[in-house]
Amino acid sequence: MGINKDQVDGRLKEAAGKVQEVTGRVTGNHTQEAKGAINKNLGTAQAKVGDLSEKARGAVKDAQKESEREREAREHR
Repeated sequence: MGINKDQVDGRLKEAAGKVQEVTGRVTGNHTQEAKGAINKNLGTAQAKVGDLSEKARGAVKDAQKESEREREAREHR
């Protein structure tokens, strides 16, 4: 399976949100900490959407290959 844009962008947002969250915690800035936690969770969600998209794409390809094998088997009978 490959890697898609949602997977990459989501993981980047997740990492940036974690940095923002920790920075807010260390500096005592609760607003930054909360924004970081939100951004981290949004990034995690986006990455999971990308993961599911890749799994679905793989399942479709597998089904197409199986269908092609079955068609070829029927033709050779």
